Amino acid sequence: MSDPAEERTALKDRILEAALMHAAFDGWGTQTLRNAALDAGVEPATARRLFPRGGDSLLAWLDDWADRRMLARVAGEDLDKLPVGRRIARLVRARLEALTPHREAVRRAVLARGLPHNLPGGITALWRTVDRIWEAAGFPAGERRDLDYYTRRSLLAGILVATLLYWLEDDSEGCRETWAFLDRRIAEVLRYGRLTGRLFAFLRTAPGGGRSRRR
Repeated sequence: MSDPAEERTALKDRILEAALMHAAFDGWGTQTLRNAALDAGVEPATARRLFPRGGDSLLAWLDDWADRRMLARVAGEDLDKLPVGRRIARLVRARLEALTPHREAVRRAVLARGLPHNLPGGITALWRTVDRIWEAAGFPAGERRDLDYYTRRSLLAGILVATLLYWLEDDSEGCRETWAFLDRRIAEVLRYGRLTGRLFAFLRTAPGGGRSRRR
């Protein structure tokens, strides 16, 4: 017996994958949704129900689609055997590799995400991607929401955005310059993490450090 939720996801994926071809030329608007539905063999009314905000809904689904493709690419890999930095690099790279055939469509998506009415959705999608990467790397969010939780996720969000923008302009073979850029950003963050870790340890042991930390 088929799962209605899985069928809905598969149908939305089919429309989105068709939309990627059109968005490279026409952007992420209603016309792209209409053409994608025709290419996917889906009735326009059904496509509108699945993507009620037209191109904006397509953009939201693109982020989720890319996350799932990322996780599928590393599903057979034993990431736990890698150092944390390499796990993060592998996941970020897997996400961009899934998007590589659609770079121009992604470029148009980045421009659309910069519009004021799309900014909240873009931020939500970014944090969701960050959480999925950390979880896949062996650090699920759980219920704990301390300074370390927000610091790690903020730093990874910065890596994701910077690497995406670099990748969009990278014409090196196999995107090797992007992967080198990604490795450098992660190395910088790891150095920052060691420094802040020593700082917090100092604050905990310094006179009055416990009171400062509670504040």
